Amino acid sequence: MKSFPLKVVTPDGLAFDGEAEELVVRTTSGDLGIMAGHVNCVAPLGMGRAMVVTEGKKRYAACMGGILSVIAGEVRLVPTTFEWAENIDLARAEGAEARARKMLEDKNTSQIEIRMAEARLRRALVRENVASGVR
Repeated sequence: MKSFPLKVVTPDGLAFDGEAEELVVRTTSGDLGIMAGHVNCVAPLGMGRAMVVTEGKKRYAACMGGILSVIAGEVRLVPTTFEWAENIDLARAEGAEARARKMLEDKNTSQIEIRMAEARLRRALVRENVASGVR
């Protein structure tokens, strides 16, 4: 299978720089798959699981926010957060989920706090899903 150059850069640094055969990421309008020869495009990233195929092997990551660009066959993924499945602290993600749910159940929570808790809950659920291997 043909490969393409893929670079994943986050605010924390370089998460991946190499050749990939396939990339699937969640954009704000749904999942998008990239393979060698893909047309040029730019897409805003949503929150979800990313899959990178390198040397015939699939790797998964939690990928949240940012942008994807495909220009002249080179793919750049610039997410706000990108965590490989094996690096996710499942207990921490479960704790974040519990805290967010507790805040959402509190009748005294303001609308701003509710929106923040909902975002935290979505991030925690994505991280848990990726870390636990749910496909």
